[in-house]
Amino acid sequence: MSPSSTDQTVMNAVEHAYGRYEQQAQRWTEGYIRRGGTVHCQSGCVHCCNFPVRVSLAEALLTASHLSPAQLDAMRERAAEVLSNARSARSWDEFFQRHRREIGYCPLLDRDTGRCTAYEVRPTRCRDTFSALSAEYCRVGTLENLTRREQATYQRLVKTTPGTDGLSHYIAPLEDLSEPIWDTAARTMQQQWGLEVWGDFWVLTALTQDAGFMDAVRQGQAGRGAKRAKALKLWHEEIVEIG
Repeated sequence: MSPSSTDQTVMNAVEHAYGRYEQQAQRWTEGYIRRGGTVHCQSGCVHCCNFPVRVSLAEALLTASHLSPAQLDAMRERAAEVLSNARSARSWDEFFQRHRREIGYCPLLDRDTGRCTAYEVRPTRCRDTFSALSAEYCRVGTLENLTRREQATYQRLVKTTPGTDGLSHYIAPLEDLSEPIWDTAARTMQQQWGLEVWGDFWVLTALTQDAGFMDAVRQGQAGRGAKRAKALKLWHEEIVEIG
């Protein structure tokens, strides 16, 4: 589906924000390494590629605009899996763990090479997630299965390793630097559509391909958009937020 002029405006704004973030993140990372820090994420590491990913519709539109029909089909299949999980999960933790363990890796990941097939237009959360400790801590099940002694060691490392927030092994400043991307997305969606849409990466990417849903968004009609998403079975109140 071809983007409208307002779609293109929000996509352009996000793309420019991505570019600014990449420059700032590179400068910060270079300084971090000079000060003795280590970024343990490397090309081919995929341990975080089975996380749920929250995005703006602006980000989802940008990603979708670069995907092939086969990739879009795969995203729609993943969206159905995400929603099924959301409808039956009794808590966020259960939803999160089942996503990682049962739904698994993003369909845009090339498992043979460990590379993202949509790397240039990957969402914010895929850009700003980096580990200050061994990437093994990112592997599903690692933290959950630590012994008491191993948990104490992990907590000590987190608290003493520069770049963390003292709570987890992820590099907090790189996440903080990405906040302007979401600020830009929120502001531009409001300016162009009169509303904001946030939610699951795969579900929103699937919704970008529906003319009825996108027309409602462009008209600033949140209720109509939600109704259309429900009709498409691409709706859950904790997965799609329109307003």
